Amino acid sequence: MLFVIKVGGNVIDNPVLLQSFLQDLTAIQGPKILIHGGGKIATRIGDQLGIESKYVDGRRITDAATIDVVTMVYGGLVNKQLVAKLQALGCNAIGMTGADANVIPAVKRPVKQIDYGFVGDIDPARLQVGPLKAMLDAGLTPVFAPLTHDGQGQMLNTNADTIASSLAIALSAHYKVRLIYCFEKKGVLRDAQDDDSVINLIDRTVYAQLMEQKALSDGILPKLDNAFAAIESGVKEVLIGHAADVRSNTTATVAGTLIR
Repeated sequence: MLFVIKVGGNVIDNPVLLQSFLQDLTAIQGPKILIHGGGKIATRIGDQLGIESKYVDGRRITDAATIDVVTMVYGGLVNKQLVAKLQALGCNAIGMTGADANVIPAVKRPVKQIDYGFVGDIDPARLQVGPLKAMLDAGLTPVFAPLTHDGQGQMLNTNADTIASSLAIALSAHYKVRLIYCFEKKGVLRDAQDDDSVINLIDRTVYAQLMEQKALSDGILPKLDNAFAAIESGVKEVLIGHAADVRSNTTATVAGTLIR
C-alpha cells in the first residue's frame, strides 16, 4: 500500500503539532508521499516585503509578486524545513515541487468571472510518475510543496488537496493507494457538534443514506465528493481524519473515516 498524505497549514503553523506529526509520519512503514499546505507564513513574509495578500471566497489571488513569494516560501522555506526535520528523525525525505522532474505539469487557470492569476489546474493523466516510482523504490519519501508549473518556465500556485488527489490517481496505476487528508476534525462526523461521533467507514450506499437523513454538514460534502471522485479514478481508499491520528490511519483499524 502506498500512502499519499496531505497535511494542512494549521499543522504547518504549529511547531508542537508539526513535530508530533512528522514523528508519526516517520514511523509509518512502506512507501509514502507527503503533500503540505502553505500555512500563514507566505502571508507574513509578503507583509514584511510590502506585498498585500488578496483573497476571493477564501482563495488566494496569485499575482506576479505573489507567485514569487509563494514559490520562495512554499518551495523553499517551508518545504526544506520539513525535509530537514524529517531527515533529523531518520526519514530520508526529498523536497519537490511539480516542476521537479516534470512530475506535475499544469495549466494556468483560465480567466472567467475572477482572475486568480498564476494558479495551476492539473490533469492527472498528464502527471509523470516514473521519477516518483524510482524515488519510492529507492526508499525516499517525496515531500511536495503546493506548486506546479506550466512547462514554459512559469511556476503556478496549486491547491494542496488537488495535488494530493492528482498524485494518488496517477499512482493508482502502479500501487494500491490510500489517500489520507489530515484536517482539524477526527473524521466525518455524524453530529457536527460532537467531535467523537466519527463515522469510521463510508461507501456509496452509506453515503446515500447519510444524505437522505441530512446527517452531514455542508462543509464536509466537497471533501466526500472529491474522495469518491478519486476512488472512481482508481484510488483504492480515501481517509479523512485528524493529523494526530495519521499513524493509526495507515492501519486496518482507523481512527478517522475510511471511504471506499
